[in-house]
Amino acid sequence: MANNAPPRWDRKMQQRLARGEAAALGELYDRFAALVHSQAHRMLDDESAADLVTREVFGYVWENPDAYDPKQGSMRSWVARLTHRQSVRRLRSTADAAAREDAEDGEARADPAELEERVRRATAAARADYIVASMPAPLRAALELAYIQRRDYRQTAADLGVTEDEARRRLRLGLQLLSTAHTRPLEDTSPPGYGRRL
Repeated sequence: MANNAPPRWDRKMQQRLARGEAAALGELYDRFAALVHSQAHRMLDDESAADLVTREVFGYVWENPDAYDPKQGSMRSWVARLTHRQSVRRLRSTADAAAREDAEDGEARADPAELEERVRRATAAARADYIVASMPAPLRAALELAYIQRRDYRQTAADLGVTEDEARRRLRLGLQLLSTAHTRPLEDTSPPGYGRRL
């Protein structure tokens, strides 16, 4: 999602981080820590591992502020990609450690295809969470009413104070956005040469 005019906040934040402003890191943390932690937790299903990934991501951002290129996308997307990469690495290293332990105990080794399927499912779930958190509030509100509170489109329209056609449009668009969570490939989708690896 490259664009020619990145948000001003993103450019300013990158510049402040590059100058080593501790307050900038604090502001970035306040803005994105919940996103990072929830995405890591969703992928790893482990609170302490999610805490560790959160620290690692913000540590990386602090030590490598030049790795972010505002021309390649928003800082939010960059931080989410860093979180995804680190969570996948942690998921794989945990599985490898468990497989080594099982091998030492003489148990059968874990199936690599099973691990990749777990990574794929965790990635899709985290991506869906990110999509919902990033979508415009009117779409998110419509989806929450329809799918969490089990309202039909007529009830959703009444609750939101919009026409039934508008409620259907918001639900359709929200679902179209969510459907992309399962269709994107597992590989990193950032442009070639985008930033340094975490």
